[in-house]
Amino acid sequence: MKRDYYEVLGVAKTSGMDEIKKAYRTIARENHPDVNPGNKQAEERFKEATEAYAVLSDEEKRDKYDRFGHAGVDPSGQGFGGMGMDFGDLGDILGMFFGGGGVRRTGPARGADLRYDLTITLEDAAFGSEKVIEVPAAETCSECHGSGAAPGTSPEKCSQCNGTGTIRSVQRTPLGQMATTRSCPACGGTGSRIAHPCAKCSGRGKVRALKEIKVTVPKGSEHGLNLRYSGRGEAGDRGGENGDLYVVLNIKAHEFFERRGNDVYCEVPISFVQAALGDDIEVNTLHGPVKLRIPEGTQTSRIFRIRDKGVPYRRGNSNGDQHVRVVVVTPTKLSEHQKNLLREFGDLPNGGPPAQQEGKKSFWKKLKESIQDS
Repeated sequence: MKRDYYEVLGVAKTSGMDEIKKAYRTIARENHPDVNPGNKQAEERFKEATEAYAVLSDEEKRDKYDRFGHAGVDPSGQGFGGMGMDFGDLGDILGMFFGGGGVRRTGPARGADLRYDLTITLEDAAFGSEKVIEVPAAETCSECHGSGAAPGTSPEKCSQCNGTGTIRSVQRTPLGQMATTRSCPACGGTGSRIAHPCAKCSGRGKVRALKEIKVTVPKGSEHGLNLRYSGRGEAGDRGGENGDLYVVLNIKAHEFFERRGNDVYCEVPISFVQAALGDDIEVNTLHGPVKLRIPEGTQTSRIFRIRDKGVPYRRGNSNGDQHVRVVVVTPTKLSEHQKNLLREFGDLPNGGPPAQQEGKKSFWKKLKESIQDS
């Protein structure tokens, strides 16, 4: 059973034409066969979205669909073939988005966009970096300059379609005239035929190659940030402009820091003695190690904030903060002397340190020295 066309495009029934067009364009770009070669699921999604857009973008067809559902626009139940759709119009839509698709055109066609997922470290994202990537893409053949014909020859106009690349027919149906336009079978929709194909590209006009591209990661980059490189996608057809390259940033999980916005969080272990007596400890930050004062009587899970030591903001010169959660580590291997000291401590009122006697070390000082010496 076919899905509801509004559900396919992810829009409401009250949506205007601009919203429908935007939704279709997003789905079509992500699922276009040129972007997902060999992906049958993406191809079916692309066809489904194109069928839905062909109906909802036409006021008359949309009105019939809103009143009668699929039966109002597709009485034969055979998809595009029974909708009374002019494929010439659909070819124009696809050509506008992708430089191809549906019925081919004989004029210049824009190349397909490409996507590259780039994995970087948190430090790369925080302070910015430069990466060199290799992107497989179609380039214009250097031998025939995109014509597909061997040097010294040129493509000939197709006699069957007279150079238009399309064969158009009109049929009468119970719903009225049905106009269909299909690609010319003789020339494959190009409008021309190549008698002597180029040896380098086998008449395709394009060759596959690895493009080396320098990517600049801006400081303060977020996970999923999309960097656009104009003209670095697939080569166009028949002199058309190249598509664009979209580099999507994926930030690896850090072994010490956790990022939340421009702030970073970390966990630092401290000893029982440090928590009780206080201490100055060294904490790593993205900007280098810093001293952090642990006050006397610190409890486990207390969080300290170190200002301006987080991820830099993309705009401006300030940084986020670093939040340090301290965890008091209970010792697991104690000497008998250390155990006796702890028992002595436990027997004191309120578990607090005894009053110091003149000339004698305090309990806490003896405990600290004992643990350090073990």
